[in-house]
Amino acid sequence: QVQLVESGGGLVQPGGSLRLSCAASGHTFDHYAMSWFRQAPEKEREFVAAINFLGATTDYADDVKGRFTISRAGVKNTVYLQMNSLRPEDTGVYYCNADVFYPTVVAGRGSWGQGAQVTVSS
Repeated sequence: QVQLVESGGGLVQPGGSLRLSCAASGHTFDHYAMSWFRQAPEKEREFVAAINFLGATTDYADDVKGRFTISRAGVKNTVYLQMNSLRPEDTGVYYCNADVFYPTVVAGRGSWGQGAQVTVSS
């Protein structure tokens, strides 16, 4: 069973930046594809971004393209989400998802972390 720990959330003003981190550990497999989802109050969890285990393939939701960047430290099981030009509608709990298969994390069907709160407000 893989364990995921997110960090880096917080309160930021509109137009500001935050960087989220997610560290994976505790499974036999060494390398994971990973993704970020978010859930705003009273809304369904939605896909934000994904990256394969080599970092060569990434995907983004349309409303974060050009503002958010997903990356990873080499083949380490740590993924980052750099969020720039944040908007109030980016507010929510951000969850990390991990699996050995890329399509699985794009669909949000892998293992979940506990989430990190991001609040964009003046």
